[in-house]
Amino acid sequence: MVGAGLVVPLAGVSGAANTKKASGTVNVLYAGSLLDLMAQHLSPAFHQATGYTVSGYSAGSSALASEVSGKTLVGDVFISASPTVNASLEGASNGNWVSSYREFGISPLVLGYYAKSKFAKDLQTKSWFNVVDLPGFLLGRTDPATDPKGVLAVDALEGTALTHNIPALNALATSTSSVFPETALVGDLQAGQLDAGFFYGVEAAAAHLKTVSLTGTDLFAQYTVAILNRAPHHAAAKAFVQFLLSSAGRSILKKYGVTPVVPPVVTKASSTTSSTTTSSVTTTTS
Repeated sequence: MVGAGLVVPLAGVSGAANTKKASGTVNVLYAGSLLDLMAQHLSPAFHQATGYTVSGYSAGSSALASEVSGKTLVGDVFISASPTVNASLEGASNGNWVSSYREFGISPLVLGYYAKSKFAKDLQTKSWFNVVDLPGFLLGRTDPATDPKGVLAVDALEGTALTHNIPALNALATSTSSVFPETALVGDLQAGQLDAGFFYGVEAAAAHLKTVSLTGTDLFAQYTVAILNRAPHHAAAKAFVQFLLSSAGRSILKKYGVTPVVPPVVTKASSTTSSTTTSSVTTTTS
């Protein structure tokens, strides 16, 4: 796993047989839940198709937006796990970093668990909300202040606490001891330091985690992509988004746990409503 805040160089596919259409780098800032998908699949395929190489920076979506807004992080493309995060980069007061964005995929929120946990059988046979509050159960989630997945985890706990009258879930929703960096949560679970944690389907699949659905909820990541205004490598950024939205990009997304939104939902910063239209970035079938 790669720790939060580390620059993740996403190696391209090499070989003399490849005919490069371009050269150079595109800096993609993306939600930590897409780390494996980006590093192992999208980046090499994009490089092979275009010749551009992806340099990625992975962290919680809200944390990334804060760094862009604060000018401590420079990028070409911004991929968030929630449409609402883009608002913090829109308008003059926020630096006019994002003028429009496209929702391109979704992935459900699930509960991933440690296969050797003493609670594993309970999770397989009982409703999740009757297990996570048992004495000794170690449940992990991300920080809602920096990661949309943390917001959804709190929503799942608080909503279920209300629906099923389980006050203990409210305590889990507010406990800071259960909060972990997004890029560390999978590793902590795999090491047996947690019994379970909240993940998106895409990252759970990549890490081969055992999962159970969050019965009674309907929560999911809504992945969006935007070319940042004043992007240093605009041509490469446009090529990356074009590839992501192409049939080749959609095939990779679908194969590894992200359901493509077709056509992508386009939202402009100047509008209060979104329209479902084909992206203005020309898609290809490569």
